[in-house]
Amino acid sequence: MVALQDITNLRATEAARSSLEEQLRQTQKMDAIGSLAGGIAHDFNNLLAVIRTYVGFALETLTEGDPLHDDLLEVDKAGQRAADLTSQLLAFGRKQMLQPVPLDMNGVVRGLEKMLRRILGEDIELVHDLTPDLGVVRADPGQLEQVIMNVVVNARDAMPRGGSLILTSANLELGEAEGRQLGVAPGTYVTLSVADSGCGMDAETRSRIFEPFFTTKDRGKGTGLGLSTAFGIVRQSGGHILVDSEVGLGTRFRILLPRVHAAPTVRASSRPPPVSTGGNETILVVEDEDAVRAIARRILEADGFKVLAAANGGEALLITEAHPGEIDLVLTDVVMPQAPRVRPILEGPRDRQAGHRTRAPHREGHRRSAWREDHRRERLGAGQQVRPRGPS
Repeated sequence: MVALQDITNLRATEAARSSLEEQLRQTQKMDAIGSLAGGIAHDFNNLLAVIRTYVGFALETLTEGDPLHDDLLEVDKAGQRAADLTSQLLAFGRKQMLQPVPLDMNGVVRGLEKMLRRILGEDIELVHDLTPDLGVVRADPGQLEQVIMNVVVNARDAMPRGGSLILTSANLELGEAEGRQLGVAPGTYVTLSVADSGCGMDAETRSRIFEPFFTTKDRGKGTGLGLSTAFGIVRQSGGHILVDSEVGLGTRFRILLPRVHAAPTVRASSRPPPVSTGGNETILVVEDEDAVRAIARRILEADGFKVLAAANGGEALLITEAHPGEIDLVLTDVVMPQAPRVRPILEGPRDRQAGHRTRAPHREGHRRSAWREDHRRERLGAGQQVRPRGPS
């Protein structure tokens, strides 16, 4: 007697389970690498901020003909290159300060068209296939542009002899089954597909394509951070970036961002006018890094501001309670000891004794702070976010 059993469904179940386990391992690996990279980049960026700012201070005391002036310029250029690398690592580690707004993805793509054509050159045809009734997403416009450019540059490098690049936008309703297959939560998304006719990738390359510093290019021709930066920005924006590729058949990247019900924001066509330097205002600086706090104080005092400095939230609260006058601006780090204790300062004097008031905006410093040499206030303010404080 012979017993037969159909194990087709069993094999399919085992294959699905194996696929999900591999997706989980890949996600955990990328999260671990991102945490490590972001943490290192944060600390390294603080050191770079100090180095570049003091180089700027030294440059202000030298004339252009001085031999030390040229030497310090080279130091600053090297510092800028290092800052660019740490910025990319922070993006991969999802530790950037994004400023998301409702966006029309088609509008972002159209706004980049001229730049993308210059990036691709004459040998690569750029084709748009954009859905007219595309939904709205919530993302940082500048960072989304960076994602698109990084993916397009990767596609260009995969087509050294020319080819075609197709940008396709679409609305996507993702169900449970397809979501499990892709490793994406079910829901409503807006997608942007970037498909090239290049050389494609094997399975080993596909599995590592978003790792920082991984590159298939020759030494000196790439940092290996372009796609990892795109990966971090998309994930920090609540989305996913997927890749399909076969050797000799080209590559398709798909950017999925959750669809939102809101009108897209119209981007300003020009920068706001610069704020004039004050002379009587009082600024409270709250920063736990001694060197960064000293730099902030020196820059602000050089512009005529009165500066109160605190190393943590508790110290800031005590300084504020003891200060007899008004505090016009509170400048804080994002992550620091006793950070929640800064909140009563921002909320004004409702729960504090009348007689002193914090009536200014809160300016929140960021791990990615870039310090420029062209103007003291620009060095202090770059990479920061301004938001209104509570009613006073």
